Amino acid sequence: MTTPAARPVWTRYVAIGDSFTEGMSDPDPERADVFVGWADRLARQLDVVAEAEHLPFGYANLAVRGRTLADVVGPQLDAALTMTPDLVSMVGGGNDLLRPSVDLDGLATRIEEAVVRLRSAGADVLLATPTDTRDAGLFRALRGRHAVHTANIFTIAQRHDCHVLNLWGMTALRDWRMWAEDRIHLTTEGHQRVAMAALAALGHDTDVTQWSTPLPPADRATRAEQLRGHAEWVRTHAAPWVERRVRGTSSGDHRDPKRPSLQHFRDPHDEPDHQQLPDL
Repeated sequence: MTTPAARPVWTRYVAIGDSFTEGMSDPDPERADVFVGWADRLARQLDVVAEAEHLPFGYANLAVRGRTLADVVGPQLDAALTMTPDLVSMVGGGNDLLRPSVDLDGLATRIEEAVVRLRSAGADVLLATPTDTRDAGLFRALRGRHAVHTANIFTIAQRHDCHVLNLWGMTALRDWRMWAEDRIHLTTEGHQRVAMAALAALGHDTDVTQWSTPLPPADRATRAEQLRGHAEWVRTHAAPWVERRVRGTSSGDHRDPKRPSLQHFRDPHDEPDHQQLPDL
C-alpha cells in the first residue's frame, strides 16, 4: 500500500511583482483603494495548511502596480530576501512585454539570475507564464512574445526546480468576462481562479473544474456595442496609459507595497479549528 505524500507546507511567503500580484481590479470590500488579488487569496490557503500543522504563517506582498522587471528583481527581491522566506512568488515582466523594444532574452536572463539568488537562499519559487492573447483583440499582437516568454519561464523552472503557474494554459482566462474594464487586470473571479491554479501548481489538491472550466457562452455583442466599448476603453484606459508613457511616469509612482513586511492572518498560538481548505 502506498502512503499518500504529505502536502507541502510553507510558513514565510513573500510575493513580489507588479499590478497582477498587487491584485488590481479585485477590490477589498473593507479598505478603499486596496486590492485583494490572487496572491493574498493563495496566502490564506497556505495559512490554513500551516495552521493544520500547528505552525505560524507570515505573508508579505511587495508588488506595486506599474513596476517593470528591473524593480521586481531589484529592490523588491532584495527586500524579500531580508525576510528569509521559504516561498517566493515572482511574477514580473508583464509591463516590459508591452514595450515595443522588449528584449525577451534579457528578461529571461534577469529572471533566471533572480531565481538563482532565491534558490541559493533556500526559498522555493513560484513563477508564472503570461496569458495566451489569441482571443484578446488588439492584444493578440502580443501573442508571439508571450509564447516565447512562456517557453523561457518553463525552461528556467526546469533548470532550477521551480513551480509554475501556467496562465498560458488557462483557457478560461480567454473570456473577456474574466477581465476588468481596463482589459489588463483580472476581475475578482479571475483572481479567485488564478489563486486556485497557483495552489495546484504548488502541489496541493484542488477541484480543477472550479478554476479551469470556462464560463457558459455569453450573448454576442452587436457590432455597434463592440465599437462603443472599444471607444470607451481607448478614452478611459488606453489614452491615459500612452500619456504616462510619454511623460515617463507610472501608475505606481509614489505608491508603497500594501504588505511590506511579514504579517500573520491569525494568532500563531491558536489551535487549528479546521483541516479543509476553505473556498477562495
